[in-house]
Amino acid sequence: MTTLIQDLETVRDWFRYAVSRFVAGGLCFGHGMASAYDEAAYIILHTLHLPLDRLEPFLDAHLTHVERGELLQVIERRVNDRVPAAYLTHEAWLGEFRFYVDERVVIPRSYIAELLPDGLEPWIPNPLSVESALDLCTGSGCLAILLAHYYPNADVDASDISSDALAVAQRNVAEHGLQDRINLIRSDLLSNLTEKTYPLIISNPPYVTAMAMEELPPEYSHEPQIALAGGDDGLDAVRIIVANSARFLNPDGVLVVEVGRNRQAAEEAFPRLPFTWLATAESEDSMFLLKRDDLLAAA
Repeated sequence: MTTLIQDLETVRDWFRYAVSRFVAGGLCFGHGMASAYDEAAYIILHTLHLPLDRLEPFLDAHLTHVERGELLQVIERRVNDRVPAAYLTHEAWLGEFRFYVDERVVIPRSYIAELLPDGLEPWIPNPLSVESALDLCTGSGCLAILLAHYYPNADVDASDISSDALAVAQRNVAEHGLQDRINLIRSDLLSNLTEKTYPLIISNPPYVTAMAMEELPPEYSHEPQIALAGGDDGLDAVRIIVANSARFLNPDGVLVVEVGRNRQAAEEAFPRLPFTWLATAESEDSMFLLKRDDLLAAA
């Protein structure tokens, strides 16, 4: 390793080395990065405290011995221990929003984040009219924070069963200066919520099927399994949400739930529900929307 640190002198050298190591190691890039190239650039720039969107100007910069040692340590942990990059850097991004993360929470990745800027406009025509919202299974608090941003007049309740996750969410809420608008609640889904209604409830619950859990790449073993495992068909939490959310919705309220690749299973499990499947640039059928009246009619 000492020889390696001496041989790799510039950012360009380390970038090439990291890409090669990541490809040879067969890493999975399912936590925000699309490729070995993207992840190598991110890890190197973050470790060297450089702007995350400006690799090119620094490629020929020579690194100090200390910097080379730090880079080698991070790269080897990524390859040998298969630790996702977000846990190595303690940060994750949804668009322009940065969040602190560690192994107490799943790494933020949700199609709902793509919807919130304007994807709910047909059902919520005026974001300024939304005075409250609920985020179930908030984890790191990322979606609750996005709710507060895109619905600037809303007070947001955010619940999770995990006290550890809520501690991370509390840190993110504070870092975004939203302590006065986001209320964190420890609750197993809806069980510990007060009888309050909302115009909008969103949830990115555990939805990985039992079979898929057994086949997940090693990177996913670092995430809290309670936040991933959704039972045999991935719908354990979804069933509870569908069965109980109507009483927490305003008369014209809507429920948005992410189910990953479980559209067929959801339609088979709830044949009477008129799902509206919401599309984004990255997904066509990973999220459904239901109105309160739909939920009541199918009860």
